[in-house]
Amino acid sequence: MGIEVVVEGLTKSFGRQQIWRDVSLTLPAGEVSVMLGPSGTGKTVFLKSLIGLLKPEHGRVLIDGVDMVNSPERDIYETRKKFGLMFQDGALFGSMSLFDNIAFPLREHTRKKESEIRRIVMERIEVVGLLGAEGKLPGEISGGMRKRAGLARALVLDPQIILCDEPDSGLDPVRTAYLSQLLIDLNAQIDATMLIVTHNLDIAATVPDNMGMLFRRELVTFGPREVLLTSEEPVVAQFLAGRREGPIGMSEEKDAATLAAEAAAPGGADADRPREIVPQLEPSPGLPPRRAVARRRERVLGMLDRLPAAARAAIERTYATSGTPGAPNATGASGTSGAPGTPGTPTDTLPLPSPRGGA
Repeated sequence: MGIEVVVEGLTKSFGRQQIWRDVSLTLPAGEVSVMLGPSGTGKTVFLKSLIGLLKPEHGRVLIDGVDMVNSPERDIYETRKKFGLMFQDGALFGSMSLFDNIAFPLREHTRKKESEIRRIVMERIEVVGLLGAEGKLPGEISGGMRKRAGLARALVLDPQIILCDEPDSGLDPVRTAYLSQLLIDLNAQIDATMLIVTHNLDIAATVPDNMGMLFRRELVTFGPREVLLTSEEPVVAQFLAGRREGPIGMSEEKDAATLAAEAAAPGGADADRPREIVPQLEPSPGLPPRRAVARRRERVLGMLDRLPAAARAAIERTYATSGTPGAPNATGASGTSGAPGTPGTPTDTLPLPSPRGGA
């Protein structure tokens, strides 16, 4: 099973440029989360900070008692083995076959025999649908196949946490749909905690249990998918609708005068609403149910009275039409106590009342 990732007050700058500040959230164990945001908002920097590859100036990232920001390097190194990281371009070695690329972490970090390495690698190759291509070089296959090979490599050490950095970049809509299903299927099979950074609205709408968004150096919100998908925050509504009107500009956020002019225009500020909530993807036939579903239901219903009305209504509709054995009913009865996070921490993954989530 995946493990919980607790982020507290994380702040990162490069020189005088602040990337984001005071970011606090919890990635629930075994659930799939997505982080959205316009280009240049530091989403990839956030992933690298979680795994300890970059050092934020302030805050903590707690994983099984280890702080990936402040703990001794040897503890960080050992905890990093619990991660699988899928890079944007696959990050494959061009001179190695797909088999050797995928086997690389096993040969580098374990003392397994080659026969055992081959068994593990071929299992992962089969999971991502690349059987028959293991002898090819990265330059001999398509971009989508390279991404799947990168995902297979991320899986060989049996990670409890999987980080995917824009897995859809460079893929057409059909391949993106296949990749979305693959991510859900993987979660059903290994129950890992997953965080996906993406711009893709189809992935955002259909894959995650939880969603967050970075903008203006702040975490706008993070919580159950229904919170962001029903949000009326201007930046969230603009991003989900993919329209020009709103705080996000071509190169930077717009000034107050521009926003006021847009709002005053006919059909301006309220012209579009976030898209209707579509059902979350389910595992492919023949795979086990996702264990995260029941845990998530109990957790979300436990926080129901603290959610915005629109999100609350969407959650109640979802659970009124779906059954999870042993889970509480849509009113939150049967004694739910699954509030997110850990008592005493500021990381309850609840939405914030304003777009400046870390303030």
